[in-house]
Amino acid sequence: MKVIMLGLLNRIILTILISIITTLSFADDQHSHGANTNYLNTDWSFEGIFGTFDRASLQRGYQVYQEVCSGCHSVQHLSYRNLSEKGGPEFSKEEAKAIAAQFEVEDGPNNDGEMFMRPARLSDKFVNPYPNVEASAAANGGAYPPDMSVLAKARAGGADYLYSLLLGYEEAPEGFELDDGVYYNKYMPGNKIKMSEPILDGIVEYSDGTQTSKAQIAKDVTTFLVWASEPHLESQHRMGFKAILYLIILLTLVYMSKQKVWSRFGASKDQEDEETYDKVEKVVTKYEGEDPKTFK
Repeated sequence: MKVIMLGLLNRIILTILISIITTLSFADDQHSHGANTNYLNTDWSFEGIFGTFDRASLQRGYQVYQEVCSGCHSVQHLSYRNLSEKGGPEFSKEEAKAIAAQFEVEDGPNNDGEMFMRPARLSDKFVNPYPNVEASAAANGGAYPPDMSVLAKARAGGADYLYSLLLGYEEAPEGFELDDGVYYNKYMPGNKIKMSEPILDGIVEYSDGTQTSKAQIAKDVTTFLVWASEPHLESQHRMGFKAILYLIILLTLVYMSKQKVWSRFGASKDQEDEETYDKVEKVVTKYEGEDPKTFK
């Protein structure tokens, strides 16, 4: 029975260790799964189990999205209220309301049975630049600009890929043929992309005085897109940390239980050995000095 219990405790310890290692590995890889080692190296504040978003970078990233990207790309899974929620850009509620009010959404019908336009509210989704996919493709030479809601998760390489792609525009090598309206990007699969270079030095002006270099702009908008794909990332990280802490405590308790069971098992075995030794000694003492022929 004790041997079975020890085996069970060993399996529990192994399972807990595997769970801890798996959780830590997932936290490290969730933003760069399948990452190409040739991507540009950047330190992201949100990586790892203790990662958090840089609030200032998120606010600047929203500005870049709104001024540069929103003319073509939607973020259909975000609502304006998300901009003021904890774990995101954390604009004040008044600021988020002012941002929403800049856009108009269709509502209705009214008392006359007609649809009407009104300023957006916090509860409204981000306004799409086009009414439908067909209109979007038609306005962009047949290429549909992908929705950016989950772009950071949908692309292998995650944040590193997006950041590198934004900075990967170059002149095509000699002999590399490009059709009209197609551009060379060394990080795009096939090196051909229909989107013209979206960011340039100084294309936006940050109100906080941050330098608007291409690299800084690319980093800020990439940070915003990662948050857009996982608005609750920080709470997930906190939950993961609590889970690992719980597993470590559980591992300690199971290990101590194993040691206690093992010590009892060892003590019982020592007692059995001692009893066996006493019996042998008694037998030897009983027949000591007698004729070996009579020894049984």
